[in-house]
Amino acid sequence: MSSPSKRREMDLMKLMMSDYKVEMVNDGMQEFFVEFKGPAESIYQGGVWKVRVELPDAYPYKSPSIGFINKIYHPNVDEMSGSVCLDVINQTWSPMFDLFLHFSFADLVNVFEVFLPQLLLYPNPSDPLNGEAAALMMRDRPVYEQKVKEYCEKYAKPEDAGITPEDKSSDEELSDDDDDDNDSGDEAILGNPDP
Repeated sequence: MSSPSKRREMDLMKLMMSDYKVEMVNDGMQEFFVEFKGPAESIYQGGVWKVRVELPDAYPYKSPSIGFINKIYHPNVDEMSGSVCLDVINQTWSPMFDLFLHFSFADLVNVFEVFLPQLLLYPNPSDPLNGEAAALMMRDRPVYEQKVKEYCEKYAKPEDAGITPEDKSSDEELSDDDDDDNDSGDEAILGNPDP
């Protein structure tokens, strides 16, 4: 069996080679950010979050710490710190997670492929970190769902997660400029006159 440091390195490399954007913190391999998108066909669809992951020294035998950087409204996520309920992570965590479920992905990929989508799709209001969200979910589900959507619109746009929208290539920008009726460009520099 490989050492914990080799496993950390292997799992992180698999995550970086997946479809997720990963941003390392410092030079170490213990802390990083991952872009996470809300599950399709859910009340979180369209939301984009920057998720902080911290790997403990005992990884993979001990679960990572996971927290949302931009706000999310969810019973099992602390609204102020963004921390995900550790009980929820620890209940499902196993260093052999990928083998038991027959996934070829490493545990870090499973966090984003399985764990976080399941957390968002199936919140547990009986073990809350956000008591207000849990109470609202149990008391008035439609109002809770509307508040989740409002948070997504207000706090979970790509720019809120520190992600810049895909830039056009310079060729596309040039061709877009050329389509402006070939005027001298003075209006573009000066702006449009006031009405």
